[in-house]
Amino acid sequence: MRRRAAILLTLFCLLIVDGRHVYAQTLTATTAEQVGLSSERLARIDARLKADVDRAIIPGAVVLVARHGKIAWLDVVGMLDPQTRAQMRKDAIFRIYSMTKPITSVAAMILFEEGRIRLDEPVFSYIPAFKDVKVGVEKPSADGTATLELVPMRRAMTIHDLLRHSSGLTYGLFGPGLVNKLYTEANLFQGSPTNEEFVERLVKLPLAYQPGTTWEYSTSTDVLGRIIEIVSGTTLYQFQKERILDPLGMADTSFYVTDKTKHVRIAEPFAKDRRIGPGAEFGDPRVEGKWESGGGGMVSTAMDYARFCQMVLNGGTLNGKRIIGPKTVAYMTSDHLGSVVAPGPVYLPGPGFSFGLGFAVRKEAGVSPYAGSAGELNWGGAGGTYFWIDPKEDLFVVFMMQSPSKRLAYRGLLKDMMYSALMIPKR
Repeated sequence: MRRRAAILLTLFCLLIVDGRHVYAQTLTATTAEQVGLSSERLARIDARLKADVDRAIIPGAVVLVARHGKIAWLDVVGMLDPQTRAQMRKDAIFRIYSMTKPITSVAAMILFEEGRIRLDEPVFSYIPAFKDVKVGVEKPSADGTATLELVPMRRAMTIHDLLRHSSGLTYGLFGPGLVNKLYTEANLFQGSPTNEEFVERLVKLPLAYQPGTTWEYSTSTDVLGRIIEIVSGTTLYQFQKERILDPLGMADTSFYVTDKTKHVRIAEPFAKDRRIGPGAEFGDPRVEGKWESGGGGMVSTAMDYARFCQMVLNGGTLNGKRIIGPKTVAYMTSDHLGSVVAPGPVYLPGPGFSFGLGFAVRKEAGVSPYAGSAGELNWGGAGGTYFWIDPKEDLFVVFMMQSPSKRLAYRGLLKDMMYSALMIPKR
């Protein structure tokens, strides 16, 4: 078994300076055994990933396991860029896609805590065009084909709906249906619109469901990002940077990698594995655009996202920096669907899970085919990244990979293998 002491020491003895603050990182290195994990069993993850790299199933990956506020395992395997054969590195920068959503959701809840937004407010209070959006209902026609009837909303879409994906909006990427077809044909993601321009495109399309009735994965968090801009009076990234990223020392998390010296750290997928959905390919974060997608536009590193996870696990604080309050974290990580919001035909949280405000939330230890604890939080990105936070065991795992075609397979695999390494329950 290979020890990673040198990697850990160089990583966690760092200070990050931004000209105004100096952040000493509170996440420190330890051995797996000191926090109740088996290094021998964690090494099985390393062996499996290396075998998959050797078989060209994945290009490479970074896995970070933390418990009791300490990094117990940091695994760096394979290639950063399979085209150049550059080796994976611990500070590799990954496109995290939908792992942007929890960050944007926390940003919205900062405004919630300050009384600047309420979750029961209609979205049209901030974006008036949403007042007249219709709902698309499929009706059978005489010849047996379906037609789309546009009907009024029974109630207005709220900010709460945006946070829990019950807005009626969709991505147009999952499943059949005439509304999904309209979304796909609209080329919503073409070019690099501002968030304002993106919403202007979106409001021309009907909703797939009545607001508040159905969980449907969607552009909701992008709309939420636009509301953050309207309320804060600044760009989404600037607000996130000032209120979340800088305080947590997340220096490599942004929408674009504008510092050219960091370009050599950007992880790439296989050339044949760049498709993240119908008509959607991997973008190039080296090319700065206007769109700051609150639902899927960020890049980050394993260590940056670990800081975010530890902040959530700590109840909203890290290194003396309070981002949100503990009751707000508890509220965000509660079941916000209940019996009111029905799972859609493609329910991504999966069996045994509900959804909170920006996170999937595990309701019970069983039901799901993957190991875990009740109260677990998780989400993943279309490019292959994934994280989960287990408050019951006081641990979290960050998995970074750029392989969209393999993204689902490794989520369950990592959970099962990691929990097999948990030897001592939290005291």
